[in-house]
Amino acid sequence: MGCSVHADLAAAPRKRVAVNGIAIPHDAISREAQHHRASTPLGAWTAAAQALVVRTLLMEEAKRLDLAVEPLSDDNGRCETDEEASIRALVANEVVTPSADGEACRRYYERNRKRFRSPDIFEVAHILFAARKDDASAFEKARAGATAALVILKQDPNRFSSLARAHSACPSRELGGNLGQISAGETTPEFEAAVMALNPGEMTTLPVETRYGFHIIRLERKIAGEELPFEIVREKIAGYLGERTHRTAVAQYIARLAARANIEGVALPSPADLRVA
Repeated sequence: MGCSVHADLAAAPRKRVAVNGIAIPHDAISREAQHHRASTPLGAWTAAAQALVVRTLLMEEAKRLDLAVEPLSDDNGRCETDEEASIRALVANEVVTPSADGEACRRYYERNRKRFRSPDIFEVAHILFAARKDDASAFEKARAGATAALVILKQDPNRFSSLARAHSACPSRELGGNLGQISAGETTPEFEAAVMALNPGEMTTLPVETRYGFHIIRLERKIAGEELPFEIVREKIAGYLGERTHRTAVAQYIARLAARANIEGVALPSPADLRVA
């Protein structure tokens, strides 16, 4: 298996990659490969070659149709290249994407109701014993401090606020450790996982390690998210469905161009995996 992979990798750069006789230089593929994540160098090279084949197909079709294009600029003054403008104009001119109607949006909503709800909200308090992991002495001291505080709190949970004021390295110490209301994605993954595992009124039984140090966490209250009505999310669904339909239509258009072309050196992926580079 290993010998085969190395053989393929060695052979790949020697392959002639071309579209209708137009060769794509190997150094261009190598530069493009830097923008494609893959498990192997050969995989990145292949993805780059595919992307440049697609780009060449589109550019040649734009030239054939002799489309008039004007590069656009964004709000930051960045301007499209002539190639980017040509591909944008070609797709706009040749790919028709129907808008998602109300019925389609409603069907998607009914099938995916769980996706459309407000986030759960957690009212949380914590005590932070701060330390960086690259400072071994301080890190162990913080762990010991958190462990000692937990021993006290297990005997007398009512001392949480006073211990936070006395020991926490977070500004929330002024509020007895209270962080207020948070939702998913607003804290570190380790902190969030610990909060999610608690019931209201419960406290972590072990120090919770994050990149900031060690935390003792107490969940004060949980407010469950609610399902959002269709009227509120309809525009978002329409945008999502429109984008999905557009991607599919573009991929099918590229597949039609590829079917009429003579492509050498690399096979294009299925229409479902095609992308405009």
